[in-house]
Amino acid sequence: MKSKILMKYRSLLVRVYSIAFRTIGLLPRNEKLIIFESYSGKQFSCNPRAIFEYLEENKDKYDYRLIWSIDKRNKDLFDNLDVKYLKRFSLKWLWYMATAKYWITNSRLPLWIPKPRKTTYVQTWHGTPLKKLANDMDEVHMPGTTTEQYKKNFLKEASKWDYLISPNAYSTEIFRSAFQFKRTFIESGYPRNDFLHKENKYEEMLKIKDRLGIDRDKKIILYAPTWRDNSFYAKGKYKFNIVLDLESLKDQLSDEYILILRMHYLVSENINLTAYKGFAYDFSNHNDIRELYLISDILITDYSSVFFDFAGLKRPILFYVPDIEFYRDKLRGFYYDFEKCAPGPLLKTTEKVIEAIHKTKHYKQDENLTSFYDQFCYLEKGDSSKKVVEEILG
Repeated sequence: MKSKILMKYRSLLVRVYSIAFRTIGLLPRNEKLIIFESYSGKQFSCNPRAIFEYLEENKDKYDYRLIWSIDKRNKDLFDNLDVKYLKRFSLKWLWYMATAKYWITNSRLPLWIPKPRKTTYVQTWHGTPLKKLANDMDEVHMPGTTTEQYKKNFLKEASKWDYLISPNAYSTEIFRSAFQFKRTFIESGYPRNDFLHKENKYEEMLKIKDRLGIDRDKKIILYAPTWRDNSFYAKGKYKFNIVLDLESLKDQLSDEYILILRMHYLVSENINLTAYKGFAYDFSNHNDIRELYLISDILITDYSSVFFDFAGLKRPILFYVPDIEFYRDKLRGFYYDFEKCAPGPLLKTTEKVIEAIHKTKHYKQDENLTSFYDQFCYLEKGDSSKKVVEEILG
């Protein structure tokens, strides 16, 4: 009974907020106000952060008021940053969002938010697509929706976007199909990767290691898997079981390596690494993965788009994919021949992963990585944020 009353209350609140938003949205735009949001307000990261930092660095040219929309549960993170922010869905947030000239975000906004006619909505998105997206998905296995409803809601949200940032020509064609996007593409490379080009220096890596409290002298393995649509606690809260044998990794690699775990932002697990102290660290809540890329000597992932970004560093990538047949054929499906063209070996056991890590000591860039880089990373030259800002603000 209580849950039904709570659901009715939430539904009423959403309707009231939507009406208020629509009404305030009729007022003139605040032409100098830009609202930023990353992963539904959970992080200060990704493409919105890179664009924000570029504008901050060029205040003399771009005189705008820059405000972040944040999830109140992540207030502590933003309190430690020198940025102005508003708590998502607060009354003040409602006013600022409804009157802002620009919205810049990397994931979908709640469907109930109406976009005012003269607001410019910049969708940066958050990865080069390997797995099928939105309208291209054959089946949807996520909680609280059906395949038809998921696609309908996604496309309704995408119809509000004025600009969509694309990291390469491959992504542009997929976004056009998956999001049914018909407005302006900015094919610029990803702004978030500017950092990897500008800060790829030994001194910067040492600073980051010191700040994270990890051994300067050991090599870093970054393990960054994606989520599974069919493994969840509730809508927006996904399970993740680490099948990789951390005990074996520690026994055989800890003299030389440190393992960093970075779970997807939708994964809700709190991973207990007490047994691997000094070897394995969970940095899932670190504010931005870009620093973890920079200090890592090796990336281990599965089907996450992180490898498209990491490939720009031209360092070894290993794919731990024990469930590849199920993921490929039943759960998501791929846009291109992953098994043939992946820029690194596809591995199904921890033993094979350890063998591959040892082989990276004699690492030479293979043909797959070279052709992969030429297809997906060719626009990543450290100036993507500049291109985006010039396109949007002139």
